[in-house]
Amino acid sequence: MGAGAAPVFASGRNFFCGAMVHHTMATPAANAKSASMKNHSMAPTFPLKLPRCAFAAALSCLLLAGCQTTPVVAPVIPPVAPPVVVPPAVPPLPTPPPKPVFTPAAWTDLPGWNADAVEAVWPAFRIGCRALLADPKAVQLWRSPCTDSEQVDPNDARGIRTFFESHFIPYRIADADGRTVGRVTGYYEPLQKGSRERTAQFGVPLYAPPDDLLTVDLSELYPELKDKRVRGRVEGKKVVPYWSRADIERGAVPVPAKPLVYVADPVEAFYLEIQGSGRIEFADGSVVRLGYADQNGHPYRSIARVLIDRGDLPRERASMQGISAWAKAHPEQTRALLDENPSYVYFREVPPPAPGSPDARIDGPIGSLGVPLLAERTIAVDARAIPLGAPVFLATTLPLSKTPLERLVMAQDTGGAIRGVVRADYFWGFGPQAGREAGRMLQDGRMWLLWPKGADPSAR
Repeated sequence: MGAGAAPVFASGRNFFCGAMVHHTMATPAANAKSASMKNHSMAPTFPLKLPRCAFAAALSCLLLAGCQTTPVVAPVIPPVAPPVVVPPAVPPLPTPPPKPVFTPAAWTDLPGWNADAVEAVWPAFRIGCRALLADPKAVQLWRSPCTDSEQVDPNDARGIRTFFESHFIPYRIADADGRTVGRVTGYYEPLQKGSRERTAQFGVPLYAPPDDLLTVDLSELYPELKDKRVRGRVEGKKVVPYWSRADIERGAVPVPAKPLVYVADPVEAFYLEIQGSGRIEFADGSVVRLGYADQNGHPYRSIARVLIDRGDLPRERASMQGISAWAKAHPEQTRALLDENPSYVYFREVPPPAPGSPDARIDGPIGSLGVPLLAERTIAVDARAIPLGAPVFLATTLPLSKTPLERLVMAQDTGGAIRGVVRADYFWGFGPQAGREAGRMLQDGRMWLLWPKGADPSAR
């Protein structure tokens, strides 16, 4: 979970003797995960060139001085330092979307395809059809396979495999440079103790989105940024980046957000933001489910990477468990470490599904596609590269091992930290065991997109 951008694009021009210096600043965008979304350099650069006329003027002065016959003693004038101009901190524009390469493959190219219990993914596929058929942009592509799937017996393993093989073509997924191996991480839905009111035990708030958080759609100005949104706030007559994590945590925000619940541990609250969803259990035994609502627009930065780069943790110990242990051993440094990630996630309460509804049969958080996520059969992807809602065959390994994990999954979620073509975040499910697996997962993996026959995945 995970997951941002600030909504400013600015350019300026300075003219000197006919020369021009063009300053361009641009900014990133992102989605964090939904009820399972985790789930993201702010400083602009200003190239400066010396105008030719200034160089010519200086050279002329030197030449003229060389022609003097009578020495002229000029008064010594101490140099005056030019004023320091500090440009505004404007993040860059969203990075260009990744360019996937889809190459048709045979079913036999998918390692473990025939051994996978593909019937296990069927509930996720069927519930995903509900969202795809409700989307005007997707309904034409998905109408045939989704409609035909209604006739398939959900208990017929052979019939389900035949359905996928007869309605889809597998495509090997590669980066623009031909790389087919990428990173596979894991996420889960945590459970934390909490309270509706701040107490001595529960003093860490989880917020709903604040009223002054703006979402700006850039597609009208930049058609190439279709469906890309950035966040910010109004300051005077300007739209500026929203407050960072450090500002929010220290109460420097003039329009405070409303706390939904309070939990006990700031590191555990941070992890809940990364996962993008979770459940909070109150003292009376009741439980509320929280899902991703919004994000402050700042890019996600991995605190694991910070600890590794500083030499505080070796890479093999930079898991959720390892970071928690480090935080317990260095409580005075924990807040500064968390602030290294300026991204901040806001939540919403997710009502329970109606008894007997399809959503009730999949007891998972709501993903970016708008449907509940099926444990161990759904992944989060970069939707700029992998179509949201599509089946994907994933070939990776179990956490900290070489044991194959090869199975059909559904791309039904996104995350602010999930960026790239061959990139997946594997949803392990709910609870402590799922958390242990998710926290240790940092594996290599390959992916194949299953795309409806007769359609070109590159033309979407």
